[in-house]
Amino acid sequence: MQGVMTMSKIKKIAISTGGGDAPGLNAVIRAIVLSALNRGWECVGIRDGYNGLLEPEAFPQGGLIPLTRESVRGITHLGGTILGTTNRGNPMHYPVQGEDGQWHEVDRCAELVNMIHAHDIDALVAIGGDGSLAIAHHLHRQGLRVVGVPKTIDNDLDGTVITFGFDTAVSFATECMDRLHATAEAHRRVMVVEVMGRYAGWIALNSGASSTADVILIPEIPYDINVVAEKVIERERNGRSFTMVMVAEGAKPVGGELTVQEHIVGAAERLGGVGQKVAAALETLTGKQTRVVVLGHLLRGGTPTTFDRLLSLRFGAAAVRALDEGQNGVMVALDPPTVRYVPLEQATSRMKVVPLNCDTILTARDLGICFGD
Repeated sequence: MQGVMTMSKIKKIAISTGGGDAPGLNAVIRAIVLSALNRGWECVGIRDGYNGLLEPEAFPQGGLIPLTRESVRGITHLGGTILGTTNRGNPMHYPVQGEDGQWHEVDRCAELVNMIHAHDIDALVAIGGDGSLAIAHHLHRQGLRVVGVPKTIDNDLDGTVITFGFDTAVSFATECMDRLHATAEAHRRVMVVEVMGRYAGWIALNSGASSTADVILIPEIPYDINVVAEKVIERERNGRSFTMVMVAEGAKPVGGELTVQEHIVGAAERLGGVGQKVAAALETLTGKQTRVVVLGHLLRGGTPTTFDRLLSLRFGAAAVRALDEGQNGVMVALDPPTVRYVPLEQATSRMKVVPLNCDTILTARDLGICFGD
């Protein structure tokens, strides 16, 4: 079913935005809608991932939104998504409460595909990260015509050089580190900044290196807190009375575990809290005043950078071109200077983590940045 196929002419497509929001989502939606309308196709949006169809009673105004030129006017620069999104209600593992009050998971994908077809929708453009595109691949295997668009601030999707939302997140994290640098130096403190990224350290690595962090802790390199403490003490001996520590939420100590805030049935586990652990340990080991800043969802919101706006528009237009060319079961991907098509199965088969020999890590080490190893 994958690749170019002979299919019936498209008359109507749907768009879904699932998982965490990311700067550039609205730009993608606008590009898809305008590109589709210019081909004479009708376009609708599914509310809150797939909940607009799976839980129609939750949407008094309707779980499907007609998307017109007017509805996407002036949204390119806006953060969030006009369709809404969710990281719960995965149709592959849909949470259902039994008569005994216990929650269990069921697969509602076949039901969802039937609902989409019942609305005379010929194809779906699924915008999301690894989880959302894994769902899209499953829907494709159930008989739905699908093209995916890679969205995640974590930049952990394989098959594309970069995902939209990442550049904005890194830019904001870097700006925050610049601001915190000044107050850390003024008060002679250790400043620990925790950023998102889940199981990949792209945000922490890129923003940490760009903002001249002294320590960067990422999931790919388990850290020894004593090595980090020695870096702080070494800086003190050299007359540098403050230290900037960038920590990815998925960082973990050597032989240790991830720091998880919450496990929820039908949703991805919530990471977070490792920054507080690192800060407490460093204060004990070094005697230095330590403060923690968790940037969290600040990285997801706000206006997308120029790079992310343009990438989003390119991805959205390319997704419609892919459908027009007869593509199915693929994800649009940046392969400079072009956008190409990658099978969804390949794009979701593994996570793109930071290679330990990548040039950014080598550069950071040359600059004297400590990774806790």
